[in-house]
Amino acid sequence: MAKIERIRETVEGLPDSPYLSKMAEAGWKLVAIEWQRAIESQVPPAGKLVEEVPFGLRVSEDCFHLEENPAELRVLTLMMEEIIRDRPLSEVAAALNEAGFRTRHGEPWGPIQVFNMLPRLIEVGPRIFSTADWEARRSQIYRAV
Repeated sequence: MAKIERIRETVEGLPDSPYLSKMAEAGWKLVAIEWQRAIESQVPPAGKLVEEVPFGLRVSEDCFHLEENPAELRVLTLMMEEIIRDRPLSEVAAALNEAGFRTRHGEPWGPIQVFNMLPRLIEVGPRIFSTADWEARRSQIYRAV
């Protein structure tokens, strides 16, 4: 197996055609371009912790606590049902979209978004499984399977 040599060059402007041709003639192959730009800092003030509210929860009216978000809990419950039915993540996403659910950003669900929710499902699963509503749903799921 051939050894691969890599170099990284810092550039001030856009590379021109003669430079790219010279590198190609020397045996180099262009494999990536990295771009960067300056943006306004989004760093929170010192001492302020900023993190996203877990899916299925929302900030309560008193702004000191988290409370259940009923709409997002319905998403998690349907997601859990479809996964228990051993459906592929693409079908789980399709079921969520057919039910009219959207992500927090208003986008349709896709398999990647469902996959990214798996850790949250593990966290919230025991709470979902202990509800009376889940008992009724579980019997329907097992009858359908």
